[in-house]
Amino acid sequence: MARFPIRIATRASPLALAQAEAVRDALAAAHGLGAEAFEIAAMRTTGDRILDRPLAEAGGKGLFTKEIEEALIDGRAELAVHSAKDLPTELPPGLGLSAVLPREDPRDVFISRVASSVDALPRGALVGTASLRRAALVKRLRPDIETVTLRGNVQTRLAKLDAGEVQATLLANAGLRRLGMEEVATAILDVDSFPPAVGQGVIAVETRNGDGETNALVDRINHLASWAALNCERAFLAVLDGSCRTPIAGHAQVAAGEIDFHGLVVSPDGRTAHEARRTGAAAEAAAIGADAGAEVLAAAGPDFMASLTDPT
Repeated sequence: MARFPIRIATRASPLALAQAEAVRDALAAAHGLGAEAFEIAAMRTTGDRILDRPLAEAGGKGLFTKEIEEALIDGRAELAVHSAKDLPTELPPGLGLSAVLPREDPRDVFISRVASSVDALPRGALVGTASLRRAALVKRLRPDIETVTLRGNVQTRLAKLDAGEVQATLLANAGLRRLGMEEVATAILDVDSFPPAVGQGVIAVETRNGDGETNALVDRINHLASWAALNCERAFLAVLDGSCRTPIAGHAQVAAGEIDFHGLVVSPDGRTAHEARRTGAAAEAAAIGADAGAEVLAAAGPDFMASLTDPT
């Protein structure tokens, strides 16, 4: 039997706390437990503290998970809750993903006070985003648009938009929905022409590999279709060795035991893109994602991929 209270490590942002509470509530419902059986430990990560430059310049997306995973490794927490899109390609030794909740809407949203869509923005408009993928996809649609780094939580970014620092920004619809803020979206972007980040919309639970009690507890809440989709997308990412310096998108959908995947890598200026599509059995999700990654890698070539990952 698991030891109580079960400690859940998470980032301290409003969205991260909402996600940790969703995992707590799912576990409580699955096992007939009360809220007192869980303790949420909120932590400020290195990624949360660095707001003046892109994460790619500071060490990559692992900066959002480092302190949380350290708490898991040293026993200060039994499980960690993450936005799956924040997870690096490789997890620390001894840790693994053990469950995901049902996926929220993976699409990005466009938010502006001056335009109804990316196409409707004035020429040379300033779009703020912390994501190289979003910046590259915007430039793919509108080469004239300038993008600038916009960091901080959802509320901070919206405040900067309202202050006129940028004419538009882009956020994940999943995060807005979990915060009850979906009404702030000006437009929801099409998943095919503006594919999401790998894992976007998925809440992932990370545990110690050898902690059988916690893993058995968490297994009860694992959503198998979302699990297969995430495994497909992360396999695609792993083949491409994706990092915060690599504008990569990947989206898998699972229905009736079949998986449909679309993956893309695009240059930061949006001018060059390579993509792959795959359909197959959901049971082969990881192999399908890896195969799509191999196709993109072969088409792009080593020089193109090196140009994306070179920090200079």
